[in-house]
Amino acid sequence: MDEAIESNAEIPLPTNSDEGDIVNGDEPMPDVLQNPTSAASDSSSSDSDSEDDESDQKLQLQSLQSQLSSDPSNYDAHVQCIKLLRKIGDIDNLRKAREAMSEIFPLTPSMWQEWAKDEASINTGPEALAAIERLYERGVFDYLSVSLWCDYLNFVQEYDPLVQDCATSGIKKARDLFERALTAAGLHFTEAEKLWEAYRDFEKAIYQTIAETDTQAKEKQVQLIRSIFHRQLSLPLSNMNSTLEAYKTWEMEMKQGCVLDTESNYSDGVPPQVASAYRRALDMYNARVQLEEQISKQDLTDTERLHQYIIYLKFEQSAGDPARVQVLFERAIADFPVSVDLWLDYTRYMDKTLKVGNIVRNVYSRATRNCPWIGDLWVQYLLALERARASEGEIASVFEKSLQCSFSTLDEYLDLFLTRIDGLRRRISSAVQLEDVLEYSLIKETFQRASDYLSPHLKNSEILLRLYAYWARLEINLGKDLDAARGVWESLLKICGSLLAAWEGYIAMEIELNHINNARSIYKRCYSKKFPGSGSEDICHSWLRFEREYGSLEDFDHAARKVNPRLEELKSYKLQLDESENPVKQSDHGKRKLGGDTPNVESPAKKLKDSAHGPKKVTEKGKAQLQNIDDQTGDIKERVKKLDDTSDQQMKDSVQEKGKVYNDQCTAFISNLNLKVTYEHLRDFFQDVGGVVAIRILHDKFTGKSRGLAYVDFSDDAHLDAGVAKNKQLLLGKRISIARSDPKKGGHSTDRAGGGKRFESRSSSKEPQKANEQPRGVRKHGGNNVELKGKNTFAVPRNVRALGWTADKPKTVEQDDEKPKTNDEFRKLYFKG
Repeated sequence: MDEAIESNAEIPLPTNSDEGDIVNGDEPMPDVLQNPTSAASDSSSSDSDSEDDESDQKLQLQSLQSQLSSDPSNYDAHVQCIKLLRKIGDIDNLRKAREAMSEIFPLTPSMWQEWAKDEASINTGPEALAAIERLYERGVFDYLSVSLWCDYLNFVQEYDPLVQDCATSGIKKARDLFERALTAAGLHFTEAEKLWEAYRDFEKAIYQTIAETDTQAKEKQVQLIRSIFHRQLSLPLSNMNSTLEAYKTWEMEMKQGCVLDTESNYSDGVPPQVASAYRRALDMYNARVQLEEQISKQDLTDTERLHQYIIYLKFEQSAGDPARVQVLFERAIADFPVSVDLWLDYTRYMDKTLKVGNIVRNVYSRATRNCPWIGDLWVQYLLALERARASEGEIASVFEKSLQCSFSTLDEYLDLFLTRIDGLRRRISSAVQLEDVLEYSLIKETFQRASDYLSPHLKNSEILLRLYAYWARLEINLGKDLDAARGVWESLLKICGSLLAAWEGYIAMEIELNHINNARSIYKRCYSKKFPGSGSEDICHSWLRFEREYGSLEDFDHAARKVNPRLEELKSYKLQLDESENPVKQSDHGKRKLGGDTPNVESPAKKLKDSAHGPKKVTEKGKAQLQNIDDQTGDIKERVKKLDDTSDQQMKDSVQEKGKVYNDQCTAFISNLNLKVTYEHLRDFFQDVGGVVAIRILHDKFTGKSRGLAYVDFSDDAHLDAGVAKNKQLLLGKRISIARSDPKKGGHSTDRAGGGKRFESRSSSKEPQKANEQPRGVRKHGGNNVELKGKNTFAVPRNVRALGWTADKPKTVEQDDEKPKTNDEFRKLYFKG
């Protein structure tokens, strides 16, 4: 037994030698000077140097501790602080520093080994033994490490009195520990051989302690050692051939069966079932050896090695052995502990394949310690605890830890709160009796915490709406409190009052509960609110549909009286907005080209001219008809002339006021005006500026209503600039737009519904108008008098008779002349003779 312990002991303990003392099993103390004379001569300088070093170390330590107090998650600061405290030899503060770091981060296997060795160098009494074993347990939990397991096993064999004395309880303790180590790392392709060999050596040592006379106990121990060999030979591990040769040699020593030749083929003298298992393991070894070589190359970058691990993992998953997949994941995690993708793949695989509550729970616990900033890991952790039927205390503890982490998006916080609420809802609703009695107040409290945390960041968002809608639904279904549900919606409206979906969700709940009057009252509260996009129109139409489906005729009429003016107001507002955004562009419906929309009405003379082809003889009745035609034609011409004169006068009046000609040389163009704005409002608005000469508000020529546009003339450029500086200020609740009017560029001098551009006086016009040319955009007002457009009458079919046409019309006389005669020619014919 002692030989086995000596062969497996790997923990360097404090020793004394001529070269110096080993402190904490790692760093040696300064050499003990052997020459007292030289020591005395250099004592003053060495004392001075040591004092300087100690002072520097203390300053550095204070700096590190200050960093950690302000930022406990500073990993590098933790590591440097532990190294410095270990160098100084401050054991108490070193323990505190290690504990503080381990609470936040998982420690590397080498850090756990160093910690355990330091503690073992100080004390190995019964109490210290248990404390060091706990350190090893914590270490093997964080990461898979064969060397850490070997240290743990050697420590127990060397320092546990029961194991040293080969007591029954001690042997059982050691065997259980070996089996745990093999379960965790027995499939490690390259390093598991160390654990198997240590296990065999431990059992061989026990065999040596059995008395020769106790043949039954010796035979039992031989079978135990043989089974360890057989188990190892059935696995694809490195140095398989060496293991087989060791097995043959041991069998010879035990003189079991025939004497084996170690130089012969491996199957000679080996039981058939062992040989068959070995061949299968060898095939598996050959299939994986290249993959092992790829992840073990020294010249690979981290990215390349991680990629090789992923290829290896896919291969193992296709092979279908969950235990081998798990060990390979653990190896990859040990090399890349903060790889988010690795942890996510690992946890998903465990959820899907193993489904063993404790194992999956442990994996999630380690995943969230290594990558605490990933919300999805915490969410899946909570679900795994629920599947494993964990206690409410454990689930609540994990949830509280998750809230202390910093996630990159608010969606992750929301998913975390919702997952917690989902679990509480399921457990409360479940008919299965649980150990913990949960109250609905716990759900309500979680909702309130979520609201307090998320509301300041998610105002008027669909995400917050999801949370509150869920809350209101549970208040009804689980809390059985309708007033509380309404209170939830009212709280949401205070935060998201401009979110249409929030009002619609509140209304939908009332309708679903058949509380029609309550739904109607909500419509009355929100139909006049301003919502983004088309939301304002949508809520109005929604109210009308609601009254059609649920209300009486009086309810529908009442809703229509409320909604229709609101819809007209919204429509007018959008039109004004379009006009203010595009002041130059003129709507096709806002002007009518002269003659373009005039009805093509044929004059009686034209009709007669087209229908009569030159009668050779005209009666007295025909003369009277022709005279009537002339009178009508003259009357029409007179009306057209009056219309032209009226249009000219209107044009002159539109550009002159009190004898002043407006040429927009010192004028401000104002848009987006409230339709209720008057001259007095504008004059008061520019009162602080001064210099206002004239104000002109543009009105619609058909309705007489304000178009939200105006011109303000100033006395000079200085006052104009001051007026333009008031751009985007409020006037009667609207931010008006003010810009300098520039008729040369055609910018702000456009009058849409009023008929195009604002005209300067003809005397100041640079381009003379052509003869008979009508002013652009001037629409003639002539009552029933219309402009004759005879040139287009060819398109009017002659066989189409107007409404009221009678057949009692004078027959026309055929005309032989090919060319129609003029009016003068007709008169000569009538009065000839």
